[in-house]
Amino acid sequence: MAEGLSATAANDALDDSILATYTWIKLHVGAPGAAGTSNPATETDRVQATWAPASGGASSNSNTLTWSAVAGAEDYTYFTAWTASTAGTFGFSGTVTANAVGVGDDFTVAIGGLDVSLPVAS
Repeated sequence: MAEGLSATAANDALDDSILATYTWIKLHVGAPGAAGTSNPATETDRVQATWAPASGGASSNSNTLTWSAVAGAEDYTYFTAWTASTAGTFGFSGTVTANAVGVGDDFTVAIGGLDVSLPVAS
């Protein structure tokens, strides 16, 4: 049996705390590290995410995230979630699977493209 939270506890933690607090998404070109500040993308804008209600200890973004006319040509491989559009508190990070972008391109993460989960007992 895998150890972890009950599905109800995981869903409550995600919906009532984590995802309600950390809604601003920043892009990174490498692992963001423990503070969420390593390997930032040239594109500095953060885009606000909304999250689907958690189920089974997992959730994903419920809105399309779009960065318009990005500032640099690069490959986005990670994201971080923050409490504010600038500064704020780092909450969590994850990976992004995306194509390379050029300067001035728009970059979009589709609905369901960012996943967040907590370990659930089984």
